[in-house]
Amino acid sequence: MALLTPEDLANMTNALVENDRLITELTDYSLDGLCRKIYGTVPRNEKIAIIPVTAGNGIIGSFSESLLFTVQHFGMDGFITENTDVAGYYEAVTNGADIILMADDLAYIAHNLRNGKIAHNQICTGRIYAEILCHAKDYADDKDVLVIGLGKVGTPALETFLNEKQNVYVFDVDSKRVDEILTDYPVFKYDPAKEPKSFFKIFEATPCADTICESALKENSIVSTPGIPLGISDELIEKYKVRVVSEPLGIGTLSMLYDVFD
Repeated sequence: MALLTPEDLANMTNALVENDRLITELTDYSLDGLCRKIYGTVPRNEKIAIIPVTAGNGIIGSFSESLLFTVQHFGMDGFITENTDVAGYYEAVTNGADIILMADDLAYIAHNLRNGKIAHNQICTGRIYAEILCHAKDYADDKDVLVIGLGKVGTPALETFLNEKQNVYVFDVDSKRVDEILTDYPVFKYDPAKEPKSFFKIFEATPCADTICESALKENSIVSTPGIPLGISDELIEKYKVRVVSEPLGIGTLSMLYDVFD
């Protein structure tokens, strides 16, 4: 997955609110309600510290502010440390933080200092975007799902679908990765050229545009995608009345927090 940019986060707050509304429409659960259901945890007035990190490519503009919006939007107590890096960590702990949110170029984590739980964004993002499709009420009896992108986000999503007894079809531009997945998991290879098949439920996690071909779509398909840029064209969205769950940061962040709550 590509690193976020300030441009990716420019409309994040509106996107989070709109996607929360769409998730409720699709599943009958709000985003935080769905997280409660799948993780079996609840917030208990934890204080959440967001630590800006300067390592690697440095601080992404609006990243910390977007995290703070997410935390506060869902009724939690959070703050951004004035200091960065190790000094920021010290500030967070001495100011009574229960949970730390911080990211560098390689990992974005949530760490609960009280119970020791730690969550990785790629795993939690894959899981929550998959669970949205698993809980789509209109297609509860349709078990077929297409997973496009079999990397560090797509693989946890694939595992979630299998745990939820879905029939998983997989595609990746890396044919060796597809072969590995077919060896390790009870899934089906998706080959639109040889065996075209359409789906109501599509998960996409790639850093590429237009990965979802027209033959994969049905009218009113749901595309659940943390991928940036969006993997489906506006023309196909309009033509097939596709419902798209896609937001750059908040959905995965909330999933991380519920993963480390008690």
